Amino acid sequence: MKKILFTHSYFLHFDKKQEAIGKPYAPLATLYAAAWMRANGYEVSLFDTMFAQNADQLIEALNTDMPDLLVIYDDGFNYLTKMCLTNMREAAFRMINLAKRCSIPVIVSSSDATDHYDQYLQAGADFVLIGEGEMTLLELTNALASGTNDLHNIPGIVFHENGTTTTTAKRNVLKDLDSLPQPAWDLVDIDRYKEIWMRHAGYFSINIATTRGCPFKCNWCAKPIYGNRYNSRSPQKVVEELKYLMENYGFEHVWFCDDIFGLKPGWVEEFAKLVQKENLSFTFKIQSRADLLLQPAYVASLQKAGCENAWMGAESGSQKILDAMDKGITVEQIREATSLLKIYEIKPSLFIQFGYLGETKEDIKLTIKMINELMPHEIGISVSYPLPGTGFYEKVKAAMQEKHNWTDSGELALMFRNTYAPSFYKQLHRYVHNNYKKHIATIKWREWLKQSGKSDIKKMLSAFYYFPATWFDRVRLFSLQHKKA
Repeated sequence: MKKILFTHSYFLHFDKKQEAIGKPYAPLATLYAAAWMRANGYEVSLFDTMFAQNADQLIEALNTDMPDLLVIYDDGFNYLTKMCLTNMREAAFRMINLAKRCSIPVIVSSSDATDHYDQYLQAGADFVLIGEGEMTLLELTNALASGTNDLHNIPGIVFHENGTTTTTAKRNVLKDLDSLPQPAWDLVDIDRYKEIWMRHAGYFSINIATTRGCPFKCNWCAKPIYGNRYNSRSPQKVVEELKYLMENYGFEHVWFCDDIFGLKPGWVEEFAKLVQKENLSFTFKIQSRADLLLQPAYVASLQKAGCENAWMGAESGSQKILDAMDKGITVEQIREATSLLKIYEIKPSLFIQFGYLGETKEDIKLTIKMINELMPHEIGISVSYPLPGTGFYEKVKAAMQEKHNWTDSGELALMFRNTYAPSFYKQLHRYVHNNYKKHIATIKWREWLKQSGKSDIKKMLSAFYYFPATWFDRVRLFSLQHKKA
């Protein structure tokens, strides 16, 4: 067992919202696993489903590569795979079926498989990896290659044995991330990613992870792969990867896809120094917390390193809702962090979540007011999404309907009974977006009046759409308030 075909279950074609946006990122965790197995003597190849039209295209890769093992290893760094979309689950089941027809063993590692391992085993998978997968994958593959039948001492796997489900001991997370080789970027058709980015955005962005895990305990946030531990790569290793990618593929922008970027004290300062020392020129976006972004030295180092956009998990403008979520931040901290980022010319962007348990009309108004007052660079709006293993899921599972997962990332269906009907929250999403864009257009008109014509004409003209659209959306939203939840 020396030849491993890696794949993953995220098909851009099955996620129409993201396909239209046209900003795909390579399956980073898959590339890490492939690099790790190659470094340990295995021959690896990749069927990248990102641009495939359907799961049956795997057949060609199976016939061409003739692997001894198929590993479906999803990208645990990407929120799209953490959402456990049913389109992707069904595609994974189909790929499992295709491999089993060829008598090829299948190992699966993903957030969805961790949460629903019995479904994947019933679909034909031989093993599901629970949690962080590289070490488990190597131990399991070595054991299978040696022909051993005793797999009980390998931590982090689930499999069927004599008609029952066997789960081995939990595996500890990897602390020394620098011990891993750089991701196997050579397996990816980078030119395809670059072409799509250039066509839709006018620049090319690439994804890099500097950490794994998150120590904070927001009760709606699922962490089935990396857990609550927080481990970091060294700034030196990250800059080494940046140099490699710049020299071999070229990029203008980086998405640092960590749950929280630079939480380790002094990390960002050291990283900024190395970026400047190596004369690397790029911009990047991060995800962070409002309380972390209150530190001037931290924010100044972000600016020096090239940060142009910092996304905060603001979630709500209501302190009551933030407390109910166990966010550990205040609305005032969100306001102060937004202000500090603007001082350092870093664009503040906000993740917003509607529909949390107990949210009222007044809470929604407070959130909209916060957005309108802070005017972030971008907003990302979702509705509360219960995932297994979270405190939030336990609170609402009795009120959940038959549907437990979205089909794709654009569905935005509220899956449990709450203050308002699901149609209200979908309309609220539309209203808040259009209202936000209306405010942007208003700002651009004011700039034009003050600066004698120097402003964004396109955004100015958008006012003629967003002013009436916002009015109609508000009327529709009002009518849905009284619809039975």
